[in-house]
Amino acid sequence: MKVKEIMEKLDLRLAAGSSGLEGEIKDVYISDLLSWVMAHAQKHSAWITIQTHPNVIAVASLLELSCVIIPENADINEETLKKADEESIPVLVSDANGYNICCKLYDLMKDK
Repeated sequence: MKVKEIMEKLDLRLAAGSSGLEGEIKDVYISDLLSWVMAHAQKHSAWITIQTHPNVIAVASLLELSCVIIPENADINEETLKKADEESIPVLVSDANGYNICCKLYDLMKDK
């Protein structure tokens, strides 16, 4: 499923990284500990995290993640958004909490 499809179906707001919306999502990973994500997340995953500092984008780019989803409308540092645009990593924002986002993503992706 493409990032833009997830964005539309989950009513997520694009904060940055619009040039990466055609990326394919093959898995979902949720964690707030960057070192843990680096050790366990898989390429082409959507990453759900409340972390919003620029290192999030560095990790997403390094691992070739498809997007970063920020729950609960958390504020995002301007430097992070700039880095996301530079790296073509979509940063999507949701009103929902991480658990609810995961449940909805599971429902969307379980038959794919």
